[in-house]
Amino acid sequence: MSLFDRRRLLLSSTAGLAAVATPGLLRPRRALASEVVVGFIYVGPKDDYGYNQAHAEGAAAIKSIPGVTIIEEENVPETVDVQKTMESMINLDGASLIFPTSFGYYDPHMLKMCEKYPDVQFRHCGGMWDESKHPKNAGSYFGYIGMGQYLNGIVAAHTSKSKKLGFIAAKPIPQVLININSFTQGARTVDPTITTQVIFTGDWSLPVKEAEATNSLADQGVDVITCHVDSPKVVIETAERRGIYSCGYHADQSALAPKGYLTGAEWNWATVYKMLAEKALAGEPLPNFVRGGLAEGFVKTSPYGPAVGDAARKQADAVKEEMLKGGFVVFKGPLNDNQGNQVVAAGQSFGETATELESTDYLIEGVLGATS
Repeated sequence: MSLFDRRRLLLSSTAGLAAVATPGLLRPRRALASEVVVGFIYVGPKDDYGYNQAHAEGAAAIKSIPGVTIIEEENVPETVDVQKTMESMINLDGASLIFPTSFGYYDPHMLKMCEKYPDVQFRHCGGMWDESKHPKNAGSYFGYIGMGQYLNGIVAAHTSKSKKLGFIAAKPIPQVLININSFTQGARTVDPTITTQVIFTGDWSLPVKEAEATNSLADQGVDVITCHVDSPKVVIETAERRGIYSCGYHADQSALAPKGYLTGAEWNWATVYKMLAEKALAGEPLPNFVRGGLAEGFVKTSPYGPAVGDAARKQADAVKEEMLKGGFVVFKGPLNDNQGNQVVAAGQSFGETATELESTDYLIEGVLGATS
């Protein structure tokens, strides 16, 4: 059933209208303890080769769990529309666990639904849940994917001939800046003179600007590009057409660039979704705040492409092995930002779980660009 049809069904009668105003009026009889209906909401298409596809792949991984029923809606904007989608999942489908996956779904939309439907569990992709002020039926999950970008940087630096790397990013928020800085840190372990030119497009999905940025970087001599946008598809395809290399993000984009795709930093949301769905099936409390990285299976890397040499594979594999042991540190002092200010003092270090990284507002030395 399409999103339009679902909403039309929900609002097409007096009973439907009453259901919107009265939580649970149309909700089907509570499922057995061994059954759970799980809703997934995506801001874009499920086959975008990016952020939404990564979540859809995670959702697909739990469809085979006995007792689990999956419902999905794609292309839902970060507006009141997502509230309507959540209500229809609850009232028409009997969803008791909902994953609104996009950043802008959380506040105020998901929080309003949490208050309206206290018996439904909501888990959002991000780190915004705060025990001191948010509902107990809300929560957050996320992964430390900066480690994957660090590995991308190692492979990119080994492959680059110009020693000029490029990074196309949506917005200068902490998670994006961590990825840019991690990519550059990884690259500079190979060659401390290497640079990363960053271009911010201004939003998560702007295909025209993403293509323009990729072409601009190629024109400047950049020969390896990566990104942090919702769908890397345009960036990867444009890089392939220009004859330069690329490192992926969110999901595996190797099919889009059979010659130039080197590797990628991918989400592995199946780990999270399986854990939460199985807890819901067992009637166990769901954790409100879940994080993990490579070691916990929340993040993975794409297979190497044909252009990746032996030296790149050897170093990246060795570093990945250390990461999988846990406790690997990307940011350690002394470390300056690209304006010459010290951001990590000598003897100081921030591991992937460090809360200090949540407020990252700088680009490190070696990154060409500005956050404003």
